Amino acid sequence: MGKKIQIDELAEAVNEQLEEYSKLSAEVVKTAVTKAGNSVKKGIGESAPRQTGRYAKSWRTKKTKETSTELEVTVYSPTRYMLAHLLEHGHAKRNGGRVRAIPHIAPAEEAAEEELLRDIERGLRDG
Repeated sequence: MGKKIQIDELAEAVNEQLEEYSKLSAEVVKTAVTKAGNSVKKGIGESAPRQTGRYAKSWRTKKTKETSTELEVTVYSPTRYMLAHLLEHGHAKRNGGRVRAIPHIAPAEEAAEEELLRDIERGLRDG
């Protein structure tokens, strides 16, 4: 259940528990961020416009920054990046008029953000 400590050892015991919780929460957050990055990639691939399918298949994830307490994941298209903005927001045609927007990045990002928050809450509650 619990462990008995002397009053003069209380601060040390509390610090140990806080460090353990900190490590656990950092692990939960890193796992959830990785999962969310993969979810964004999958969501973009599923909802991206398809002519040949190369644009939808081109999306990748990579860890851009990782420390002991944080993780940053980037979802990007290394070969078809120039199309992303044009497809997401639409663009002007050469001889006038506009091409309609096909939102596929923002919906995937929003869904993954909600999933990320749910996973972090669940991990900290159950962890």
